[in-house]
Amino acid sequence: MNAKISFRGVSRTYPVKNTVFTALDDVSLDIGDEEFVTVVGPSGCGKSTLLNLAAGLAEPTSGTVLVDGKPVTGPGPERGVIFQQYALFPWLTVRGNVEFGLKLASVPAAERTVRAQRAIELVGLGDFADALPKTLSGGMKQRCAIARAYAVDPQVLLMDEPFGALDALTRVQLQDQLLDTWSRDRRTVLFITHDVDEAVYLAGRVIVMAARPGRIHQVIDVGLPYPRTEEVRLSPEFADIRNAVWQAVYHQPAAV
Repeated sequence: MNAKISFRGVSRTYPVKNTVFTALDDVSLDIGDEEFVTVVGPSGCGKSTLLNLAAGLAEPTSGTVLVDGKPVTGPGPERGVIFQQYALFPWLTVRGNVEFGLKLASVPAAERTVRAQRAIELVGLGDFADALPKTLSGGMKQRCAIARAYAVDPQVLLMDEPFGALDALTRVQLQDQLLDTWSRDRRTVLFITHDVDEAVYLAGRVIVMAARPGRIHQVIDVGLPYPRTEEVRLSPEFADIRNAVWQAVYHQPAAV
């Protein structure tokens, strides 16, 4: 496996009053090129910290984070980041929000228009390109945020519980749409979630974290075929893997 993202002996600590809190402790993990990996674990296990380190939004206290073999020293256009909060500019239309990153990258106006429209169509918002965020549903706002990330054509998508605030039906629809897009462009995806079903449905591998201090507890190969469908979601094989992940997340030995 050619590693797209590598965590090598990564630890991250934070000062808290008169002590030090260890968010991650000696985490080593390789994520392959074009691989879809999900990360689950109990609250406080360092899932978001792991993603922030890959995004260059935080620095490891020790160890190294690599993308394509090069140390991560800050954010970069090759890594698109999508959070649970949509972070859309309310005064810009869908098109304006999607074009924003392209403007920052000094992409010429004509090319911006083409790339933004392609990304908007990709997430199914073609009829809403001129709409303001206040007129959109939660699912549509998240599609806009995803389109904004796609528009800059990142090699890696870093997604931190992007569907966590959505209703169950919208969540399932966006899972299917994300997988459909991934099957076509095969970007590397690191997807953080607290939902075990979502983790199994999306991923080729599920990384189960242990908390206090945050570390890798178990790596579970999903082994289900793509494309994922409702039949896959309802299959006995899915249930077996889901149960294995559930056990790994919620029946861990107590931290010492």
